Amino acid sequence: MKKLQKHVLIISIGMLFTGLLAGYLIFGNSNSQDEHQHDLTEENGVWTCSMHPQIKQNEPGTCPICGMDLIPLENDLESIDPLSISMSPTAMQLANVQTAIVGSSGANKSVKLSGKVQADERLNYTQTSHIPGRIEELKVNFTGEFISKGQVIATIYSPELTTAQNELLQAAKIQDSQPELFQAAKNKLKNWKISDAQISEILNNNTILRNFPIRANVSGYVTEKLANLGDHLQQGQAIYEVADLSRVWVLFDIYETDLSWIKVGDEIEYSIQSLPGETFTGKISYIDPLIDPASRVAKARIEVSNPKGKFKPEMFASGTIKAALNSNTAMLSVPKSAVLWTGKRSVVYVKNTSENGIRFKLREVTLGPSLGDTYVIEEGLQGGEEIAINGTFSIDAAAQLAGKPSMMSPDGGVPMTGHNHGEMQGTMSSTSNSSLAISPQAKYSLKPVYDNYLKLKDALTKDELNDSKEAAKSMEESINKVNMALFTGDAHTQWMTFEGNLKKSLTDAKTAKNIDELRKSFQSISDEMVKMTEQFHAYSETLYVQHCPMADSNQGADWLSLDKNIVNPYFGESMLTCGEVIKIID
Repeated sequence: MKKLQKHVLIISIGMLFTGLLAGYLIFGNSNSQDEHQHDLTEENGVWTCSMHPQIKQNEPGTCPICGMDLIPLENDLESIDPLSISMSPTAMQLANVQTAIVGSSGANKSVKLSGKVQADERLNYTQTSHIPGRIEELKVNFTGEFISKGQVIATIYSPELTTAQNELLQAAKIQDSQPELFQAAKNKLKNWKISDAQISEILNNNTILRNFPIRANVSGYVTEKLANLGDHLQQGQAIYEVADLSRVWVLFDIYETDLSWIKVGDEIEYSIQSLPGETFTGKISYIDPLIDPASRVAKARIEVSNPKGKFKPEMFASGTIKAALNSNTAMLSVPKSAVLWTGKRSVVYVKNTSENGIRFKLREVTLGPSLGDTYVIEEGLQGGEEIAINGTFSIDAAAQLAGKPSMMSPDGGVPMTGHNHGEMQGTMSSTSNSSLAISPQAKYSLKPVYDNYLKLKDALTKDELNDSKEAAKSMEESINKVNMALFTGDAHTQWMTFEGNLKKSLTDAKTAKNIDELRKSFQSISDEMVKMTEQFHAYSETLYVQHCPMADSNQGADWLSLDKNIVNPYFGESMLTCGEVIKIID
């Protein structure tokens, strides 16, 4: 019995020890984790959104703008570099921050062109009547009909020609005694292009011909009919306009902003809208020396052999040219998504990695020409430096919150500590870094441009493709009606740049096949409208510059709105409230 009690006591003590050990491992470790989490929260104190850093809360949760989980706001190592902002790899991943090494490359640009097929002006011909008289018969009665050289196209009754024939017959009777008179009578007929065979027929038959044929001088298509049956014609009066379409021109429009990229001899790859599935290439043989004052374009000419008549005048053409800027040295270029632009200032964020972590520092750069999706960098960067090319706005927002140098505050400043989107809007700057004064008349002429832009924006928020394309068309028409004479000095040059860029983007918008293509064009349109608004302050009402960091494949995109409340044109109904106000322009 005592042995049994002893064994039970040993087993009980063992079980008690095992339970205490398990409890310590489970609950003790859990308490340790809770304390670690508590310490982390105490250390950071604030939770924020990686996509919308202006959101700051003192506890975990979700972002009221995009719904993403909030993350702890990490401490900034001020002692390392007080002018830079630190980011952990986790924060970079959540904010979709991507970087790239700046490298040297040739300044190449893909320029899209639109144009039309036209007849070769050198092969146009005016068919005239070399005989004065009345049209007795028209062999060609409509435009578009093909005529061959030597073909009879009309017959003419001419009283003058009847008299000349009678003189010839009379001179023939005395040609032995007066050969000079006979020869003069023959030459008079030849001046009217009467052939030797016809003169011989008159002499042999001793008969006056009443109606004489008019023969085609060239082969081609009748493009205009200028006379009708029964008309009385003077010698040399036009009957038809004829075009030889065995060779044609394709004339492309070049906006003045692209003229520096294109030269005679450049090769263009193009397609004809009415010939789907076919692509053609040709070299520019001529560029107009003058710019059309209304459309602000010059024409570039391609000469095309057209023996089968495949190319017809007025067909629409779309082309692309790979252009290179004339330069003896390689240039630095960076993606457009890497550049934050405000007024005349352009900035990027340079990455620096050390044992103390990853940090980003603002760097002002001087931009060169636009190369489609990239910018040439003239000053501010060196080859081999690493910069942020995606998520740049998130870095800038974090810098603003931390009071570091940022796009809007190049010298740094007090961070915005609002706990919601509305508080951030209330602290936005309402001035631009630079502007150009324009007259009240010039501002008034730009009002329809703004009104139609806002209609385009509203249509996109509703996912309306047809309404959006109509608004784009109306916006282009309003731009064409702007009197550029109202813009003087630097403002004139700046307006011409805005006008050319807007027209190119609106052309793409009008021909967009779906809403996504149109929104891509709207992004370029909005970029120009924001710049123009900052430059001219031309709109009579307050405009809000709004930004969606998730647009354009998370590279971010801006737009203008009359309402500070976010209604997103880049996502429409699928994400109407994603975005924030980044500037107010009065």
